[in-house]
Amino acid sequence: QVQLVESGGGSVESGGSLTLSCAATGFPFSRYCMGWLRQVPGKEREGVALIASDGSTYYAESVKGRFTISRDSAKSILYLRLNRLKTDDSAMYFCVTAQHCHALMHSPHRGQGTQVTVSS
Repeated sequence: QVQLVESGGGSVESGGSLTLSCAATGFPFSRYCMGWLRQVPGKEREGVALIASDGSTYYAESVKGRFTISRDSAKSILYLRLNRLKTDDSAMYFCVTAQHCHALMHSPHRGQGTQVTVSS
């Protein structure tokens, strides 16, 4: 059974940094597409970044150049490094997985989320 557990969220000032982690179990981590979504109450879920099984990455325009997604297949952990944080980055961040990257946004396999709050 797929389990995803996020950690690393918190409260930071604008311009600060955080590293989110997602510990994954119950599926062949190295062969699956992994990603991060974020959601603010009352707004649509937004895809932030993804990393395919071959290591290729994709970033939303709003985070490109500031966020870095990576994966450690030996430990089955997904990371998201958030640099130069802005108040608009405040959201609940969810780790998500799917066998194919195009299915990430609507995948039922996601964690409980970790809150990121950026103050000005």
